[in-house]
Amino acid sequence: MPIHIILLVLFAALLHASWNALLRGGADRLWSMTIMCVAVAIVSAVTALFLAPPAKASWFYAVLSAVLHVGYNLFLVRSYRVGDLGQTYPISRGSSPILITVGAAVIAGENVGLAAMLGIVLVSGGIISLAFRGRRLAVPSLPYALGTGCFIAAYSVTDGIGARLSGAPMAYTVWMCALWGVLMPAVYIGLRGASSLWTPRPGFATAFFGGLVSLLAYGIVIYAMTSAPMGAVSALRETSVLFAALIGYFFLGETLTVRKVLACVVIAVGAIMIG
Repeated sequence: MPIHIILLVLFAALLHASWNALLRGGADRLWSMTIMCVAVAIVSAVTALFLAPPAKASWFYAVLSAVLHVGYNLFLVRSYRVGDLGQTYPISRGSSPILITVGAAVIAGENVGLAAMLGIVLVSGGIISLAFRGRRLAVPSLPYALGTGCFIAAYSVTDGIGARLSGAPMAYTVWMCALWGVLMPAVYIGLRGASSLWTPRPGFATAFFGGLVSLLAYGIVIYAMTSAPMGAVSALRETSVLFAALIGYFFLGETLTVRKVLACVVIAVGAIMIG
């Protein structure tokens, strides 16, 4: 993988952990996530006006990814309702490289080597370590965190294929994100009504900014997937679990035990080996 791709993906990992911290710290996470998507939709739609549309072969993948992103949003919000950033985030992000590697091998024909298999073992071990406290399973949001990982894997493989077929990764990204940014508010309005979404409340600027950060982070990842294996890019991105643990400790008042740090390190190392 070229050094500039590595540096870009690491930067995207930091951005991704940062916007998750903004979401985790919000009072109404579903509303915050929806406002993030509104920001994504506005910026993406404006940008799309200045770009040629992606190839027709990629449009199916763009629509499918937008739907999968909405599912990811809902599961992520639910997992943060009862889980710490430093625990829930590594589980959801750490499980996705395993699923992405399998999906990329089956659907896109990418190979899985011995190092990747060892990486899978390390990631799984790190996740199990985070999920247990002593001999007791102690992550109430575990099913939602793992479900989030499944959605991450599904949309990552979908976007990896779609971006390659598009002939224009940036155009594919902004069109997909515009669709996603429209679908999420529609789901929110269906659940809570339009007045609940547009009623002014504290945290609007923070959520809107978080949406811009998330768009930049994912745009970098999709760009990287066009010139490097999907498994490698997604694996390197999951080093964000380390950033999340530190952000949770310094800014959200979460505990940072030796066990949690070691588990995050194991997940990050395993994710890189998968790549």
